[in-house]
Amino acid sequence: MIVRVAVVPHPPLLVPELVGADDPTARLVREACLDAAAELAAAAPRWVAVGADPSGPSVVASDRAGTFVGFGVDVVVGLSDKVAEPDPALPLPALVAAWLRTRVGAEEVAVHLVPPDLPPEDCRAYGERLASDLADPAPVGLLVLGDGSHRHGDQAVGRPDPRAASFDDDVHAALSAADPAALLAVDAALAQELGAVGRAPWQVLAATVAADARRWKPAEAKLLVPFGVAYHVAVWTPVR
Repeated sequence: MIVRVAVVPHPPLLVPELVGADDPTARLVREACLDAAAELAAAAPRWVAVGADPSGPSVVASDRAGTFVGFGVDVVVGLSDKVAEPDPALPLPALVAAWLRTRVGAEEVAVHLVPPDLPPEDCRAYGERLASDLADPAPVGLLVLGDGSHRHGDQAVGRPDPRAASFDDDVHAALSAADPAALLAVDAALAQELGAVGRAPWQVLAATVAADARRWKPAEAKLLVPFGVAYHVAVWTPVR
């Protein structure tokens, strides 16, 4: 049974070794993500994560390990403490999930990868299946990884887009209210145009908790927009 939800972005800048200097902006994002992950670990030592990657749909088992060598530094991380040869091709969401797990002391995390362009109706079906898979009484933390639009302001990765601000404000409002219906209503085409790769994982989250039939409440929600990219951090807990 899902006992807590944490939503975080997955930029490589979370890993200190990948940032040339102790950048205060990167540190702010990192600390927010670690705080959310720590809350998840306090509720459940076993996690299931959902992230977006073109290799999906697939599941990265918790006995896998990877390395950030493709991002410039050979930082090895594991999805559990089991010894495994690091896979240099492990997708970024799995690497970040493993890094967060290690930093906050969770036991293991299995990572479900979905395509970034997965249609909303397929996100709904995926989430409903995931809710069914996690319905047994054992406590599970649900970690949801994905970035918002990368088209904010002068530092935008792509060209700036004036629609980015309202798009991520709407996502932030949905996460702040623990509102699965609002997340399911996020426009998939607009998200793709704005480079918001978190859209599919957010909608899988929404469908998962909606199928669970419990009400959820927000414990915290933050929207950080450094470097032209929106990073959403949130924690949800079930209403007792």
